[in-house]
Amino acid sequence: MIKHLLLLAFCLSPLLLAAQPKGYKPVEDVAGFRQSYAKAAEQTTSIKSEFRQEKNLSMLSEKINSTGVFFFKKNNRVRMEYTQPYKYLLIINNSQILIQDQTKKKVYSSGDNKIFKAVNKVIVDCVQGRALDNKDFQSQVFENEKTYCLDLAPQVKEMKQLFTTIRITINKRDFSIDQLELKEAVGDNTIITFVNKQLNTPVADEVFSVK
Repeated sequence: MIKHLLLLAFCLSPLLLAAQPKGYKPVEDVAGFRQSYAKAAEQTTSIKSEFRQEKNLSMLSEKINSTGVFFFKKNNRVRMEYTQPYKYLLIINNSQILIQDQTKKKVYSSGDNKIFKAVNKVIVDCVQGRALDNKDFQSQVFENEKTYCLDLAPQVKEMKQLFTTIRITINKRDFSIDQLELKEAVGDNTIITFVNKQLNTPVADEVFSVK
């Protein structure tokens, strides 16, 4: 369950953090990037997007592919709905988190445990342009011609035990997230690619209902 939450989060170990992504160079003006990222996020009131997920299991040679839809709306509301090959729903509505699969549905409070609280903050910070301000992570920023690459290194023990890497690819045109690459401590790897993104289009509050 926590792993599904962190698929939205946008965690490199200190060892891996030194590795520069292929085809990228370090951003020289990190303060300028931080300012532009925060400004663009501040102007983003909603996001609607389709996504493709590729899961690579260390024990299997085959990849597991999934698709679904993603919604975000200010403030602190996120919906990630898997539609193929199975149905799975995650909703974050401020401090409440809904998890629903094909057999059960449960609502949690992010204040119930430290992991939920940390995950909730990471997700919202990344979507709203505050990822570099989160004291629970070390960060490095790289760029190529079309995108930025943001690496976050977790400083929280519980997060380090679950994951080694989340790499966020950010589109330079509108500072929206193109891709998340997540590496788990057990050796598995997940890549989520966001496509057909729509920014600042109407999204009903009911989309984020946890009832």
